[in-house]
Amino acid sequence: MAGILDLLNSDLGKTIISGVSGSTGTDQNKTSSVLTMALPVLMKAMERNAATPEGAQGLMGALSGKHDGSILDNLSGLFGGGVDEDVKTDGSKILNHVLGSRQQGVEQVIGQKSGLDSGSVANILKVAAPILMGVLGKQSRQNNVSSQSDLSGLLGGLLGGSSTQNEQSFLEKILDADGDGSVIDDVAGMVLGGGSKKKSGLGGLLGGLFGK
Repeated sequence: MAGILDLLNSDLGKTIISGVSGSTGTDQNKTSSVLTMALPVLMKAMERNAATPEGAQGLMGALSGKHDGSILDNLSGLFGGGVDEDVKTDGSKILNHVLGSRQQGVEQVIGQKSGLDSGSVANILKVAAPILMGVLGKQSRQNNVSSQSDLSGLLGGLLGGSSTQNEQSFLEKILDADGDGSVIDDVAGMVLGGGSKKKSGLGGLLGGLFGK
C-alpha cells in the first residue's frame, strides 16, 4: 500500500496541494511543506486514538458514514468555487477531535518549520483534514476495514508500516510539542537532520523539501 507521502506526490496529491493552496491563499510550496509534515502527524494521532476500542469505533463510524471518500470524487468542484464553510467547520472538528489540546503546539511547530504563521497552518489543516479523512474512508472501503486491528493496520500501512524508530519518535515529538521552543528545536534537528546523520525516510524527505 502506498504511504500518505506517496499520495502527496501523486496526481491526486498535486490537485490537493494546489487546491488547498488556492483556497487558503498560501504559497504552493509552503502548502506542500505543511501537508508533508502535517498529514503523517494527523495519521499518527489517529493511530494513537484508534488504539482504544472507543477511539477505533468512533473513527470507523466516521469513515463508513460522512467520511466515506466521496469528497475525493469532486475535488475540482470543492476547490473550484472556493471551499465552503461547512468543509472548514468539519475540518476544525476533526482537528479538535484528533489533536485535542495538542493542536496549537502542532500548528506552531509546523508553522515555524514551513515559514508560515500558525494561523495560516490552521487554515491549511482545516481544508486538508476532511480530505485526509476521505482518503482514509476510501482506503478502508477498499480494504474492507471492519475491526480495530484492521484499522490499526491501515493507519500503520499509510504511515509507512515498518518506519524507522526515528520517524516514529519525530511524529511523537511533534504531537507532544507544547510550543515551548526546546521541542521545536529538537523537532527541527530531526526534520533537517544533522550533517553527520544519514538522511533517510521521513526526516530525509522533509529535509529535502526544505532544501537543506
